[in-house]
Amino acid sequence: MKRNKKFIAVTGGIGSGKSTVLSIIEKEGYPVFSADKIAKDIYFDKKIFSAVSEAFPQCIADGKIDRAVLAQLVFSNENNLQKLNEITHPTIMNKLYTQMNKVNGPIVFAEVPLLFENGLEKDFDLVLVVKRNMKDRIRSVMERDSITEEKIHLRIKNQFDYEKNEIFGHTVIYNDGDISSLKIQIDRVLNEFCK
Repeated sequence: MKRNKKFIAVTGGIGSGKSTVLSIIEKEGYPVFSADKIAKDIYFDKKIFSAVSEAFPQCIADGKIDRAVLAQLVFSNENNLQKLNEITHPTIMNKLYTQMNKVNGPIVFAEVPLLFENGLEKDFDLVLVVKRNMKDRIRSVMERDSITEEKIHLRIKNQFDYEKNEIFGHTVIYNDGDISSLKIQIDRVLNEFCK
């Protein structure tokens, strides 16, 4: 992907702290974007709504997509998850790249949860992988989303396994302490790659 700016991805498993890392980077004055934020509004896109309605008619209620029903359908069935990703992911990423390309500065960051799952790491000049121990990840998601541990495990099962898979050539940030230790790591990365 040819462009005149550096694209940096922030990724990691559910509950690893990607949003926290992105927030610290934004406070340092860098432009940041999020595939998750785009995904939250994706069903307002008429083509996406139509395709999802056709693929998963049981999750339509009162002319809208019931996200809880859709989540139950896709996270309990790998084929359904793949089908949903095939419908939504290209549009999400196109919107993300469009937003990133509009930035005037030389560096732009993006939170991309499904980076390795979709082979998108090649689209970025640098990948920051946020890692955190499983217990803290689960606790964080339970507090944030008010869902059961069982449902979180279903989501984790469908994600890239950052513990089992080696992450060669990418920069790892360990979210295993407090905010100040996280900030020290981020500052080190920013000084090395962005100054």
